[in-house]
Amino acid sequence: MSTDYYKKILENNQKWVESQLAIDKDYFKDLAKGQQPPLLWIGCSDSRVPANEIIGAKPGEVFVHRNIANMVVHSDMNMLSVLDYAVNVLKVKHVIVCGHYGCGGVKAAMGNQSIGLIDNWIRHIKDVYRLHEDYLNSIADEEDRFNKFVEINVQEQVFDLAKTSIVQNAWKNGQDLTLHGWAYGLNSGYVTDLGVNMTSNDNLDEVYRLKFSV
Repeated sequence: MSTDYYKKILENNQKWVESQLAIDKDYFKDLAKGQQPPLLWIGCSDSRVPANEIIGAKPGEVFVHRNIANMVVHSDMNMLSVLDYAVNVLKVKHVIVCGHYGCGGVKAAMGNQSIGLIDNWIRHIKDVYRLHEDYLNSIADEEDRFNKFVEINVQEQVFDLAKTSIVQNAWKNGQDLTLHGWAYGLNSGYVTDLGVNMTSNDNLDEVYRLKFSV
């Protein structure tokens, strides 16, 4: 990071604070009192996919977790900790998994080039491809196959969310919680609802449906 750029972003912060205070002098005082966001956003780390801006949300309205290719990995304690806090403490009503067309992580999972440490993370995405290999390989156009894989990956991550004990326990307790899957278009700015909106574990295979002790 150049010195000039570093100074610029500090100046940008000062200008942003001043602009917010000009609208509402108590803006930051009110923000510091706490948060009650209605949704948790699980998105990609890609710098072009800012959660708040995409949906026109203000600070305090979106609880966010981001990783490469918006994955829900059952052993990822970072993601699970965020999910647990969002569901059990903040009582969010919606969890959105938002992927995006042109995702580099998804693209990497379609090939075999070693990138480095990230290969271990990409393997989880490759597992999704393997599950849908016959269908994806039947799509002749490479760009169409790439776009469809982005969508399928999101759908699978929503199902993986539903498999967690955190989400299933919330549903068992009658908590108002809906899971959604979206794909964001970098070249349009629009999101596409992929039609995987879950409010119970009814769509899961029996082996994933957890039974809790009373």
